[in-house]
Amino acid sequence: MGQRIRVFDWSSSSLGEPDQWPPSLKTTLSILLQSTFPLFLFWGPDQLFFGNDAYLTSLGSDEQHSMDVGQPSQQRWPESWPPIQPLIDQVLAGEEATWPPNQYLPIQRNGQRQDSYWTFSISTVRDEAGQVMGVLVIGQDTTPANTTRLVQEETQQQVLAFFEQSPVAIAIISEENLTFRMANPFYGYLVGRQPEQIVGKSLLDALPELKGQGFDGLLREVIATGTPYIANEVSVQIQRNYQLETIYVDLTYQPRREANQQVSGILVVATDVTQQVLVRKKIEASEEVLRNMVLEAPIGICVMSAPDLVSEIVNASFIEVAGKPYQDIIGKNYWVPFAEAAPYYAQALDRVVSEGKPFFANEVELMLIRHGKEEIIYVTFVYSPLKDADGRVIKVAVWVLENTQQVTERRKIEEIVTERTRELNAVNQQLAESNEMLTRSNQNLEQFASVASHDLQEPLRKIQSFSDLLQTQYADTLGPGLSYLERMQAAASRMSMLIKDLLAFSRFSSLAAATTRVSLGQVVTTALTDLDLLIQETGATITVGPLPIIQGDASQLGQLFQNLLGNALKFRRSGVTPLISIQASVVPVNALPAGVTPARRTEHYHRIDVADNGIGFEPKYSSRIFQVFQRLHGRKEFAGSGIGLAICQKVVDNHGGAITASSEPGKGATFRIYLPV
Repeated sequence: MGQRIRVFDWSSSSLGEPDQWPPSLKTTLSILLQSTFPLFLFWGPDQLFFGNDAYLTSLGSDEQHSMDVGQPSQQRWPESWPPIQPLIDQVLAGEEATWPPNQYLPIQRNGQRQDSYWTFSISTVRDEAGQVMGVLVIGQDTTPANTTRLVQEETQQQVLAFFEQSPVAIAIISEENLTFRMANPFYGYLVGRQPEQIVGKSLLDALPELKGQGFDGLLREVIATGTPYIANEVSVQIQRNYQLETIYVDLTYQPRREANQQVSGILVVATDVTQQVLVRKKIEASEEVLRNMVLEAPIGICVMSAPDLVSEIVNASFIEVAGKPYQDIIGKNYWVPFAEAAPYYAQALDRVVSEGKPFFANEVELMLIRHGKEEIIYVTFVYSPLKDADGRVIKVAVWVLENTQQVTERRKIEEIVTERTRELNAVNQQLAESNEMLTRSNQNLEQFASVASHDLQEPLRKIQSFSDLLQTQYADTLGPGLSYLERMQAAASRMSMLIKDLLAFSRFSSLAAATTRVSLGQVVTTALTDLDLLIQETGATITVGPLPIIQGDASQLGQLFQNLLGNALKFRRSGVTPLISIQASVVPVNALPAGVTPARRTEHYHRIDVADNGIGFEPKYSSRIFQVFQRLHGRKEFAGSGIGLAICQKVVDNHGGAITASSEPGKGATFRIYLPV
């Protein structure tokens, strides 16, 4: 640093050349440069900076500070100046020298800004006339010690935060008088108190309802023996919400030992399992009810364990069908009492256990030894797997119903049934003819709807024409009737639009898509041209990405995109510029969302997203909006017939695809079209 002071160009500084410097400055610099303790001096009105080698070493390898000598300190130390300047001003104002311990200072060290901590003294330096000319700073870098302290404090804070935020009830009870030393909020919630109502009090003073329940005795035993106490589903009577409740907890009393291994207290950890216990008890009660229902059921039931097939529950109806004593069935492998049936159905029962799928047999003939005699009977039975939460088969239920009498009676009437079958065949022939007539009727009805719709337009045109004449020629004389005339015109216009939409819907319902190659990019361009006036009026911004070429019908696809874009422009938010995006991608069939079933299956689909920032709609209407005449808004809000999206659905169906909608109110809507690649 002495060398840097000597080679510095002082001619342009406020101090001038070193031979002109006052003796007080030279003396102070001599002391500063010879010190092995970090020192630095701020001299003169500009507070020019001087430092020693120990100062420079404390800043690492940063070459920036090698240029600090002779520079205004505030310019060379911009990151540290805000906390230092008030201390310097304080000393310069005549107050005593300062000694801030562990002062936080951001500094430039080793080429980067770092947080550091310094303990330093700031005192004045006077010239020969006794005037304050500078400030001497004697500093010590305390960053390492403070870093260790901060890490320890942060660790303690993390432990305390874990204690406070833990979703498990935790408390610390001291050995002396079983006094609560700490309790986290969850422990307070568990016992129906605030932690501050517990801490500092003995167990029975804080929780008097625990008296006589034995918990104080357990705590003293853990303290005396040093052996942890762990128990599950412990029943506790606790006062919560101004009433005594029974709760269940998984409880741990862990002894806390001092350095000399003396037990000084207990760490209490409790997990509330009340809901689990109550649910299990309900399940057990339900199982008992179910068991009783099984035993009393009029159909034969046998429940066996898996995979050993040992019978655990057998009701009276099952014993009656089996024709064997109860003691020959219960507690034994299923095929021990039914060995005569094993060659026919043992493999089926094994598959039920291994595959978890039921086996059903209806009115099968079975040779069974009943009451000590061989009998041919007919039974309907089911081997039904019972699974645990992980899907493993843990039991198999056999449901059996004897059909011997029914089968016998049925065989007696088989001849009658055969005769009736012949008659039924004749009726079926008549039904086929009726179906053919119905098909023709549907076709005629479709034609009628088209013709009727066209014919309905003619009287509507006359109504509109005559009403226009009335409004033009007699508007002044109609008086209040003019309002009725305008309403009639509006109704006729809506009826005309509805008829046109019905015709379009009918046409798209009956037309299949053509198989020509169609550029969707050109289709969208044409649709945008048709909507150009509305786009200009709304100031809409429409972004169209690259779109594919598909097999289809250009006219139908044009109507599809015109309807979707028209809706995006119509259902815009007031005061918000419409933003519409059309993007395309390819998705494999196994990546289709659940519930999306295209009309034609293929390995990949084009997905075209039409998204807007309009008013949106409730998600629950995402399927309903594709139905005919479905409207989510009144006609006064938005005009329309409610057929446009139904037409979109028909067009997509005709092209073997699918269409979905997703939205939220006020967040726009996205329509996704899936078309076969």
